[in-house]
Amino acid sequence: MSAPVTFSLVAGEASGDLLAGLLLQGMRQTWPEMRSTGIGGPRMAQQGFEAWWPYEKLAVRGYVEVLRHYREIVGIRQQLKARLLAQPPSAFIGVDAPDFNLDLEHDLKASGIPTVHFVCPSIWAWRADRVDKIRRSVDHVLCIFPFEKALLEAHGIAATYVGHPLAQTIPEHVDRAGARVALGLPQDATVVALLPGSRHSEIEYLARRFLQAAQRMAQQQPGLVFVLPAMSALRARIDALARELGGVPGLTVLTGQSHTALAACDVTLIASGTATLEAALFKRPMVIAYNMNWISWQIMRRKKLQPWVGLPNILCQEFVVPELLQDAATPDAMAHEVLQWLAQPAAMTAVQQRFAALHDSLRCDTPALAAHAIQKILAR
Repeated sequence: MSAPVTFSLVAGEASGDLLAGLLLQGMRQTWPEMRSTGIGGPRMAQQGFEAWWPYEKLAVRGYVEVLRHYREIVGIRQQLKARLLAQPPSAFIGVDAPDFNLDLEHDLKASGIPTVHFVCPSIWAWRADRVDKIRRSVDHVLCIFPFEKALLEAHGIAATYVGHPLAQTIPEHVDRAGARVALGLPQDATVVALLPGSRHSEIEYLARRFLQAAQRMAQQQPGLVFVLPAMSALRARIDALARELGGVPGLTVLTGQSHTALAACDVTLIASGTATLEAALFKRPMVIAYNMNWISWQIMRRKKLQPWVGLPNILCQEFVVPELLQDAATPDAMAHEVLQWLAQPAAMTAVQQRFAALHDSLRCDTPALAAHAIQKILAR
């Protein structure tokens, strides 16, 4: 009897855990007896994944923040590499997290282990110099946006467009009423979802601003309802910040349930990142905001290739939703932009139509397409 297929995966944050969980679900249809191990979270564990480290160990954003955790992160990568070289998997799949995964993939590929990267690094948005590193490190890239395949192949990198898995799992028509029932929210309320991020650094730089923006919105438009989904590990910090600020009228802090919050809301104030695409797939008007360590910001802004940071704007190639970045991300500005959406129903309808078209362009059977691509790689 042949040995069971084994895969090693690394997801470095909550969004990667979600994507990897969906990928593993599709892979299990092809390899029912497969074994999967590495770094991940609860969504992956639901598919039988054995996490040697939790993804929270890698969930750090910004150059300065990474430097603070550099020794621990490098130590984890070295331990994982040694373990995989000692017992090689059938293939290694890095799920996003390019700063961690590409170096690991380079060493594994050099030793003969097939390497797959799921989610093309954003070389079309910033850090175009990374393309050479991708070519050296990765046997195949699974792309979630349609234009990425041709871009990579032009640089000699094998790639497959598999669609965005969230476009298949998030329904075309969202049950707003059902989501409000699930969260205990009034059906006739105007609901604002606050999503300040899933990393510790994001909560430290953004959560206070988001809560202050909610306070200002509540003052200007009494009766608004706010929901703030929080990672369980960050819930206590967010609750403490709300108390420090004297509370926010109409605020409910949730443990998890970000998708339910997006389904229930009318508009969202949201941190830049994968969550903005999730909000677009839920057809929700949004205000994108971000603030980080000043030095990290100065480095990142110099590497930016496009005028947009938010994924919905990048994919639509225009500012369909506002972006408030760094010094512009003030509580007053955030409150103003959210209230502008609520004051303009026609604009909300128009952006929802744009997001419906975007959703349709990204919808594929991602797990099956990804599994088929991986199957072809193993067949070599």
